[in-house]
Amino acid sequence: MIISQRSYAGTLESSDLLVEIMPSEDNSLDIEVTSSVEKQFDDLIRKVVTDTLAELGVTSAVVSVNDKGALDCVIKARVQAAVMRASGAKEIVWGDQ
Repeated sequence: MIISQRSYAGTLESSDLLVEIMPSEDNSLDIEVTSSVEKQFDDLIRKVVTDTLAELGVTSAVVSVNDKGALDCVIKARVQAAVMRASGAKEIVWGDQ
């Protein structure tokens, strides 16, 4: 999917996260994570975000994640929603289907 505009998904409530995604000016994938549980789970949060973007075919974007202790399934859902909004997609087309 091609990220054509800035979008957001999620909240800053406890056990949720706010995902912001926007087009990359240099066609790279840049992920920034801020988390209340960063010391323990930064690598896992990045992996869930990276894997979800890969499944959706996103190779170029600037992604900012502000996590407040969200579970993996919530992280994945918020990234999916932000990507769909930013790309204008009506349904998800998963990777190699």
